[in-house]
This record gives sequence, C-alpha cells and structure tokens, in this order.
Amino acid sequence: MINLKIKDIVAGYGNLEVLHDISMQAKKNKIVGIIGPNGSGKSTLLKTIVGIIKPTTGKIFLNEEDITGLSPNLCLKKGIALVPQGRTIFPNMTVLENLQMGAFTSIQNKASLEKQYEAVYNVFPILKEKNNQVAVTLSGGEQNMLCIGRALMARPDVLMLDEPSLGLAPMFINKIYEKLQKMKKEKTIIIVEQNVRKILSVADYIYILDLGKNKFEGKSKSFLHNKKLRILYLGG
Repeated sequence: MINLKIKDIVAGYGNLEVLHDISMQAKKNKIVGIIGPNGSGKSTLLKTIVGIIKPTTGKIFLNEEDITGLSPNLCLKKGIALVPQGRTIFPNMTVLENLQMGAFTSIQNKASLEKQYEAVYNVFPILKEKNNQVAVTLSGGEQNMLCIGRALMARPDVLMLDEPSLGLAPMFINKIYEKLQKMKKEKTIIIVEQNVRKILSVADYIYILDLGKNKFEGKSKSFLHNKKLRILYLGG
C-alpha cells in the first residue's frame, strides 16, 4: 500500500527554486532513505511535504488524499510528523514537558495521554527514567531520542527524520536505527541521511537527489550493485 506519494513537486524559497519536478513514494511498513550531496534539496523536500514550504506546482497525496499546501498543523493532524535536523528540543523544559508539547494536536484526555507516554517509553525507556530531567542536560543521543519521542506523541502514520545520526557517537546511531527498524512495523518511515552506509543497511528503498532532481531510485541492493554509485557515495 502506498502511504505517501509526491508527484512532480517544484518548490523553493522565494524566487529560488530548489526542487525541480521531484517525484517519490513511500509505502507502509517500509523505510525510505533519501541521500545526496549538501544543497541537493533533501531537507527542502521534507519541509514541503509537511507544509512548511508551499510547492509552486505538483501534488502530495497521503493515502490518496490530496494534502498539497496544507499547513504544518493540519499535516500533523493528518498523520505526518517531521523530526527536524539539529535536536530541536525545548531545552529548559523537562523530558515530560517536551513530550507533552508533541501531543497538542492529537491527545484529548488524560487517559489517552498516559497511554501515549507509555508507548513512547516502550520505544525509549531512557526517557521514562529521565522524565523529570531538564532536556538540555541530556546527552546528544538522548536528545535525539527525545525529539523522536515527541514526534511519536502525535501518533503519526508517517514519520520523517532529517539527519537523525548527525553528531552522534556510533553507539547512539545504532540504538536509534534499531528502534526505527522496529517502528516500521506500524509506520511509514522516511529518513534523510548523510551516513550512506547506515541508511543502506536499513532502508528498503533509496532515492538520490542532486541539484534538486531525482538522480536515482531503487532498492538498497540496486544501489550496491551499481559500481558508479558505490564509488561516488561509498568510495568503492
């Protein structure tokens, strides 16, 4: 089942066009990886999907519903959550308060809120241990987990992450990707990632963007069987 479909999207910032007729799709229970050089439009694509940037032309569909141009708030209510690059926590709030901020669009009562806390704690037990700790005092890896946990509080069907491994020690990268692989049993996951080896090890499908255009799409195995791509992105 195709959960998210992007068709011929053109988007950018003011008069600067960054994405040029980008098309892609993501299926439920799959991890889609998006890679490419800096400035290729990867983050812009995620921002366009969630409505931070309005496309000039093209369409975005969620479960066959046209959501093109919806506001970020409405996109979140429809079931698409973005974990931005850079550990965008509320630094002076506790872990628990950060999680509460992720629930403002979806949780209607105390019982459902408590249930969602437990769902997040089941994914990241460390957050339960430190739920009264001020977020800025967490380690970098724990802050990344908190950002993902906050997004999960909205109960999204589609979870998108922008550079989840950025600046993390290998131990935390492995932990986060282990959790993401388990999450795909219930969600569609889209990951923008510079760590090409890591994303190839977990993604079911890969897109390469370059200068705002689709340069490659296919299964991870197809990427690895392409000598030119291996040399370009993996060094051989």
